[in-house]
Amino acid sequence: MTESAPVDPTTTAGWKQLAGIADGFSPDLRGWFDADPGRAEQYTFQAADLTVDLSKGLVTAEVLQALLQVAEETGVAERYQAMISGEHINATEDRAVLHTALRRPKATEGLVPAAPLTVDGQDVDADVHATLDKVYAFAEQVRSGSWTGVTGKRIETVVNIGIGGSDLGPVMVYEALKPYVQQGLEVRFVSNIDPADIHEKTAGLDPETTLFIVASKTFGTLETLTNARLARQWLWAGLGLTDASDDEKSGAVAKHFVAVSTALDKVAAFGIDPENAFGFWDWVGGRYSVDSAIGTSVVIAIGQENWEQFLAGFHAIDEHMRTAPLAQNVPVLMGLLNVWYTNFLGAQSHAVLPYTQYLHRFPAYLQQLTMESNGKRVRWDGSDVVTDTGEVFWGEPGTNGQHAFYQLIHQGTRLIPADFITVANPPHALQDQSGDGKAVQPGQDVHALFLANFFAQSKALAFGKTADEVRAEGTTDDAIVAARTFTGNKPSTSIIAPALTPSVLGQLIALYEHIVFTEGTIWGIDSFDQWGVELGKQLALQIAPAVDGDQAALDGQDSSTKALIAKYLELRH
Repeated sequence: MTESAPVDPTTTAGWKQLAGIADGFSPDLRGWFDADPGRAEQYTFQAADLTVDLSKGLVTAEVLQALLQVAEETGVAERYQAMISGEHINATEDRAVLHTALRRPKATEGLVPAAPLTVDGQDVDADVHATLDKVYAFAEQVRSGSWTGVTGKRIETVVNIGIGGSDLGPVMVYEALKPYVQQGLEVRFVSNIDPADIHEKTAGLDPETTLFIVASKTFGTLETLTNARLARQWLWAGLGLTDASDDEKSGAVAKHFVAVSTALDKVAAFGIDPENAFGFWDWVGGRYSVDSAIGTSVVIAIGQENWEQFLAGFHAIDEHMRTAPLAQNVPVLMGLLNVWYTNFLGAQSHAVLPYTQYLHRFPAYLQQLTMESNGKRVRWDGSDVVTDTGEVFWGEPGTNGQHAFYQLIHQGTRLIPADFITVANPPHALQDQSGDGKAVQPGQDVHALFLANFFAQSKALAFGKTADEVRAEGTTDDAIVAARTFTGNKPSTSIIAPALTPSVLGQLIALYEHIVFTEGTIWGIDSFDQWGVELGKQLALQIAPAVDGDQAALDGQDSSTKALIAKYLELRH
């Protein structure tokens, strides 16, 4: 199936208007706020529990109007409707894109979906909820202790083995929702094929109380299956079964391994009971799959009720994206601003700065979501892109980042839009009873002190500090004045939620999914394939014999690769 050619955004009236605005554009956030006391209110929006302040962005009414026109002219709303309806908008793989279906509620009173969803003859709603019910039932067995290891001991540690979307999503969600994890349960995550990863993640574990979840849709991912075999060896060795019969080994695997996969024959060949395999569908991309059975490890950790709230959070933003007018549609607005910064103001990267420690893996999760989706050089019809695409997403939690890279954002020469994310109510409210007698007074609410940094950083980026303000503080040396001057006009978005609940986390993930969608639609690219990851994998399989010492394979390499492998072989003990 080949989709019709995407709209060339550079030919639209809105794009041409933006190009005219950008020519000589000189942002003045101080002046804009002074001239418009209602600016903050005008550019602050609500999406479910998320309050999103865009007022410190480099946006004016004229810029916003032109951006919204681009969204209309490139068909963002229409393409979103096509996506959630099951049209095959993943053109290069001829697939529907239905991650939003993973969180559609059951047709029960008060939670009725807009209409039953049937795609390619498949009752999507029924299939999704059948799988969810199976995951819930298994998770409850583990949580209650009714599922035991082969020696009859209850499971205490779950080790998720996956890579890419089968790892980044679950580990991020598990870390974010640690306050909701059942006491006595721990989840660890193995992804890297580097043997150090599986070694460290199994260190100190008791094989009798450890359950492995092997997450691979095709049950053929090189890294995942290699680690799964190493985990199986570790289990057999720890249970004293290395020299046992095949039946004894298989019996142990059946009680200590389950799979998230649709390749039931391969699952069975590994030794996992196919009844303990949880499937998903080809219309779910890996980086969009955390709310599918890929999240089984987290369901075990936090339980069905919390997981249902997590899904409800996704669905709330899905509905906001579907129903909110473009001018009040938060994912669309944030995506449009990113297009403005990337295509007109020269931004090449984007910082995500969560001011809540439990979101410390959120920037890493967004790296795959954003860069694997929109790091494309051709449009969905195979033609070359007509604009720059994608942004380099990166970040660390505040306040850690303040003592690392904020210098570059504040005073560097590059334009780096930043998203600040926080919650009003921490899971652990602590007071500094002693204080330091200076900046921190006895009894200081530490979360309030933490949030003071959240508010201060976006203010400093927006408004900076003038040379006159530096001089007014008593600095007279011109060189020092220059060093202490901040230009301001560095764009940021502030997102605040009541607390980091399962629902709020789902909302945040869906927010960025739809930001990615908005950008991809405007750029005319297929945000749901990832052919760019294939070449390196193919070459690794070709090079592997040379790394193992096959001289003929080594001779067939280019001179640089050949020399590097030769040096490795020389150094390897």
